[in-house]
Amino acid sequence: MIRDSTNVDGLSVDTDLFETGVLDSLAFVELLMHLERAFGIRISIEEVEVDRFCSIARIAEFVTARMSLEDSRRREHGTWSAGSASGARGVDGRLD
Repeated sequence: MIRDSTNVDGLSVDTDLFETGVLDSLAFVELLMHLERAFGIRISIEEVEVDRFCSIARIAEFVTARMSLEDSRRREHGTWSAGSASGARGVDGRLD
């Protein structure tokens, strides 16, 4: 998604996407929603910290950890959806 939507050549996995201007506030929200759809995860407002999403490597770490956590929860509780018990809101504002 990042390479498709930018003209920035030579991005490394550690390039700071905010400092280079690849991500601004609107692109950041779009990225979060894309991650939720693409990986079937819910990102709560409490989890939205710029440091967690400042590079491709950090995004991959977050998504991998989140998918693992949600998979564990689903195994423990059947088809349980992350956040559903707490009524947490995802980045799109919907209640889980």
